[in-house]
Amino acid sequence: MPTLQSAFTAADLARALEQFLVEHPRATIFEDGRALFDMRSAHYSLSAEHGRCLLHLWSQDRNLVRSVSGIEARKDTLRLETKRFGQTRSQILSLVADPDRRTPSDRETTRTRYLRILDRVLTGAFPDWKIEGLRTAMDLEHSFGPAYARGVLTRGQAAWAIIAVNGEESQATINGALTLGILWLAYCREHGNGRRLFEGLKVILPCGMHRTTQARMAWMNPMIAKWELYELEDGTDELASVDIRDTGNLDIHLVHAFDPANTRERFHNAIDRLQGLLPDGLREATEIRPRSASEIAFLLYGLEYARIQHGLVPGSFTRQDQITFGAGPNETPLNEDTEELFRDLVIRLFDNRHASGTIRNPLFRMQPERWLESELRQDIAELEPSIRNEYVYSQVPAFSAGDRGMLDLLTVNRSGRLAVIELKASEDLHLPLQALDYWMRVRQLHHAGDLKKHGYFPGVELADTDPMLYLIMPTLRIHPSNETVLRHFSHNVPWELIGLDEHWRKKRRVILRKRSET
Repeated sequence: MPTLQSAFTAADLARALEQFLVEHPRATIFEDGRALFDMRSAHYSLSAEHGRCLLHLWSQDRNLVRSVSGIEARKDTLRLETKRFGQTRSQILSLVADPDRRTPSDRETTRTRYLRILDRVLTGAFPDWKIEGLRTAMDLEHSFGPAYARGVLTRGQAAWAIIAVNGEESQATINGALTLGILWLAYCREHGNGRRLFEGLKVILPCGMHRTTQARMAWMNPMIAKWELYELEDGTDELASVDIRDTGNLDIHLVHAFDPANTRERFHNAIDRLQGLLPDGLREATEIRPRSASEIAFLLYGLEYARIQHGLVPGSFTRQDQITFGAGPNETPLNEDTEELFRDLVIRLFDNRHASGTIRNPLFRMQPERWLESELRQDIAELEPSIRNEYVYSQVPAFSAGDRGMLDLLTVNRSGRLAVIELKASEDLHLPLQALDYWMRVRQLHHAGDLKKHGYFPGVELADTDPMLYLIMPTLRIHPSNETVLRHFSHNVPWELIGLDEHWRKKRRVILRKRSET
């Protein structure tokens, strides 16, 4: 790889790195073919001090600091020439936009082999039934992708829809099996011409990867279909049944509520310092939002570009306020050496992230759900008059697995009923079941009394009823299959789908409402 240090300054290298990670938030960082960091859960900081570009990466698993001396851009890949401190030999870090590095032929080979295994397993597990149409062929018109094997089990006029996924696929793909299974069941029934009675859906997952689907299946409507879940262990032909009624307690992390006004007062010196570095227009447009009792975020239309955190100074017991900046996972400390990078970021933000900006700019496109949330939080009762504006919490509870790429809101209506709100700014096939994940957890917290114990909704008497689930998105971005999936929910999950005008960044207007049957 050619060294480009002579062509780029340290600040130029830092900007190129940040630009790539802004444009590719799902990037994975590799070294010698080994994945080191998934940027959906990792963090990084950049500096250009003393003429060197320093890259600091960290996650729950590892910590890495490198000096970047060269950079080479390829299609969907950024290759970095780096050095460890005190070493002269260079190492190559590769930033890859698509974390699945398997070639198309590798994926096809794995899926074809899985089809043969699945055919043999189904024959052994259901000897009285006939297997028909087992395939992975892509059918974009009906949202069927090649990662999922689908087919039909028949016995006379009786039939079952089958959906299965192999263990080489990503966890997100495996978790999506129930969505595709519901669509496959609906497709089979629609195209059965009345010759077969489809009793329900059988979902087959890799061993040990069933928890999410198991919890979701418990909230499917048993009057519409029978629901069965199985595990298939690699290297065996054994199909083990999973009891969808035995979901146990869901994995939840709930932090105690805090007083935002007290947090802002405690951070007022650091807030004043950071505001003093902002140009006038950005200062007025910035939302200063407490995230916790020890963190303040600076946001422009939902995009967090700077934060103040109160914590321990490294290597001592002294506590101080630390200011970091950067969009997405970038958390670069603000100091004299990085002020130029900060000013460059805020200028680009102010020039590009506004309602009249261009979709071609990555800072305009970044985190559209958070932009939508920032608009709705101004007056969410404008969309749903029964909701109380004074109680709107973000990301409560949090998922232990981390951010799911959507923003969750929790609020309450005037009769004391909890309202779970899922926001999406683009088409998402899996939105209904992902929203159900959040609803299930809020329901569990509510009935256990944990929300009140942790200080949420002070002075409000919460109703004993289950929460209401709202899905809010631009009408033209509602995936055509979302309503099909929602119709398969249990009647015990009350939901409402709200479609907004496409120009929601400029004006919020509801143009579609659909509700569950009660």
